Amino acid sequence: MALPPLVEPAAELSVDEIRRYSRHLIIPDVGMDGQKRLKNAKVLAVGAGGLGSPTLLYLAAAGVGTLGIIDFDTVDESNLQRQIIHGVSDVGTPKAESAARSIAEVNPLVNVVIHNTALDRDNVKEIFSQYDLIVDGTDNFATRYMVNDAAVLLGKPYVWGSIYRFDGQASVFWEEHGPCYRCLYPEPPPPGMVPSCAEGGVLGVLCASIGSIQVNEAIKLITGIGEPLVGRLMVYDALEMEYRKIKVRKDPNCALCGENPTVTDLLEDYEDFCGAVSDEAQEAVHGSTITVRELKDWQDSGKDIFLADVREPAEWEINRIPGAVLIPKGEILSGEALSKFPQDKQIVLHCKSGVRSAEALAALKAAGFKDAVHVQGGIVSWVNTIDPSLPSY
Repeated sequence: MALPPLVEPAAELSVDEIRRYSRHLIIPDVGMDGQKRLKNAKVLAVGAGGLGSPTLLYLAAAGVGTLGIIDFDTVDESNLQRQIIHGVSDVGTPKAESAARSIAEVNPLVNVVIHNTALDRDNVKEIFSQYDLIVDGTDNFATRYMVNDAAVLLGKPYVWGSIYRFDGQASVFWEEHGPCYRCLYPEPPPPGMVPSCAEGGVLGVLCASIGSIQVNEAIKLITGIGEPLVGRLMVYDALEMEYRKIKVRKDPNCALCGENPTVTDLLEDYEDFCGAVSDEAQEAVHGSTITVRELKDWQDSGKDIFLADVREPAEWEINRIPGAVLIPKGEILSGEALSKFPQDKQIVLHCKSGVRSAEALAALKAAGFKDAVHVQGGIVSWVNTIDPSLPSY
């Protein structure tokens, strides 16, 4: 479905702009008019990470006049495998500022607006209202639903992308012309069901594959060319090198954009809506959580403990807490590994950050291991507090 251009063209292009964008100008479908629309466009990138990196670089190179960047995180060494807008010298600096410097190197004609803050219920509408188009590169469900809800409530189109290991997805959500994100995913997945990239990993170059699709869709929307991915979901399998398109219809019963919406404003708490951990896990960790310092004290005092690492084997190869035994969470939830846990020792579980170990703890307690505990903050806290010589990821 072809759509009208999202923005009006700028008055003119300078000689320097004509020279810079000449390869766009000689494409009949883009031409002078399309390039003027790009110049006049204001696009916000939510996140300057894996997807935000190629998105920002290519939007800047394409000549989008104003680029907003919202990201409150700082550059970490583990980001450099995929977040190509940042370099070694940027480690420890705010991502939004690092990204702005890289954009200036690519195209100094672009006006960059930095939002070095966390996107939340209190600021999302005010920030989104400054832009014509939103490009969503977030990696958590709470922010995805908030981005979608704010975009629908403000009547803004946005380009969505998602990546995990070797798989990627992309679409365009615009309530005025098609479905919203809630039409595709009415409810978030159960807590712990879908690991984050930090837990499951992502092939670095996958960010470029999906990010470039997002930029392509943004250019089409701004200039009014081609058929944007409104009402269609692009699914990419990097291992099989296969692209599939799935039709997504507007849901008349959608809680946000349906015929009788029940969501008429932003939710009070998107983290609560998506659930960082399940209700069972929240109940299980109550009174059964220890810190890494308590774990170290137990080890040093010779306490008879059984320390189980519930991460995946690939994570175990990167780092591990001395004395731990690898028992992946999935084997605990399925019941396969329950026989590996002793009845006569203090059972302690840990994962990377504490989310998966909380879910595993709930399963153990349900199986009768009432005295089991888990480690708050997981091995991340161990590295930061106890043993910084261990590699992080």
